[in-house]
Amino acid sequence: MKQVLVAGATGYLGRHVVAAFHDRGFTVRALARTPENLSAPGRFLAPAVNDLADEVFKGEITRPETLQGVCDGVDVVFSSIGITRQRDGLSFMEVDYQGNRHLLDRALAAGVTKFIFVSVFKADHLPHLAPARERFVAELKQTGLDYAILRPTSYFSDMTAYLEMARAGRVFLLGDGQHRINPIHGADLAQRCVDAVHEDSREIAVGGPASYCHADIARLAFAVWRRPVKMTKLPVGTIRLLVRLMRPFSPQCHAMANFFATVLQQDFVAPPCGSKMLGPYFAAMAAALTPATPVAGEGNRSAARSIT
Repeated sequence: MKQVLVAGATGYLGRHVVAAFHDRGFTVRALARTPENLSAPGRFLAPAVNDLADEVFKGEITRPETLQGVCDGVDVVFSSIGITRQRDGLSFMEVDYQGNRHLLDRALAAGVTKFIFVSVFKADHLPHLAPARERFVAELKQTGLDYAILRPTSYFSDMTAYLEMARAGRVFLLGDGQHRINPIHGADLAQRCVDAVHEDSREIAVGGPASYCHADIARLAFAVWRRPVKMTKLPVGTIRLLVRLMRPFSPQCHAMANFFATVLQQDFVAPPCGSKMLGPYFAAMAAALTPATPVAGEGNRSAARSIT
């Protein structure tokens, strides 16, 4: 039985990965800065996983002194560590690159046999998309350690932004909203991550089973809330200018805005994987947000499914 370390276990994907490795019979060690968070469900319907981890290791990836022994006895390291929302004043380079580098150093010292890392679809061809993560990827490849790089298009959790805008009454689109994307549910992506343990593939692009243009995702969100469709299309040139103006004032916000602007300006469709569809996920999220209202009723779930 292989032992796996899951770094990022309290995050959206990390929780699903803990569950997937547990279900496949692995011994799971979960790395968490705040272990008590594993006992409660996470955001975006991610499961509680405290009871699914065989061991919980308390440590902080940006503080290497807290990682002593984290990889001892481990066969496989999985990491989805990275900044998804600005917090703690930390930079992408400190977390996405240096934090993962600290973990890699521990893995090499402990004799880990494989390192599985989650980056971003197309980031290997678009250097500005996720430079800190790709710097880490480049160094991982230099070590001689067996590895797999998962490159998902986007998570269902990211698409919740459309659901929140639709609930407020209006969705803002970049350009005409016709570029396509096939986002993937965390549970489906987690299964693909576990598959990578026994595969020879080292670069794995992956998306969900269905692709949507961004305008269709907006319509799907409005259908869940039973609200009239109201969309505002923002000129691409204006957004690009605003993103550039952000850089001197907040490099971190600029980097995050530039990432999303890049994704929204082109098709992001990767080889399909899994079975979970966005409509039922939106309906479940709506039910979780307003459990006592008619919005989350069966009629709305049916309406959502009809658009998937």
